Amino acid sequence: METSLIILKPDAVQRGLMGRIISRFEEKGLQIVGAKLMHISQELAAKHYADHASKPFYPGLVKFMTSSPVLVLAIRGNGAVTICRNLMGATFGSKAAGGTIRGDFGVSNSFNLIHGSDSPEAAVRELGLFFTAGEVLDFARAGDAWVYDTSGGKPE
Repeated sequence: METSLIILKPDAVQRGLMGRIISRFEEKGLQIVGAKLMHISQELAAKHYADHASKPFYPGLVKFMTSSPVLVLAIRGNGAVTICRNLMGATFGSKAAGGTIRGDFGVSNSFNLIHGSDSPEAAVRELGLFFTAGEVLDFARAGDAWVYDTSGGKPE
């Protein structure tokens, strides 16, 4: 099982979309194993977006991400990183397909509602930035037998 970091950005929180977005992940069969409503500090934003520091959009991105609370989630499932990214849709709402989070709720080319880890390695790094030991839980769900075919001994 993989765990991905998801951030519901300030625009998603301010627009009251948290519940509807979380439902998308849960309805897909993914498990919420950590959640935190928080205000991202300048320092944390700088660490999280360090790869973009030299890009022209970086100052605006940091200003946006620190402007209002965000909801940080740890979401687990078989292939969670790829599944989450598919549910999110293309980066910009104006280009995202209907049926995706960004396609259904976004039109902006700068405010894009949600961040998701782009690889399992990035997920490990990002989860470590936003969650401390013990904040991401490991627990069984009875319903997983109906989400995954485990007849071969592992989730498919």
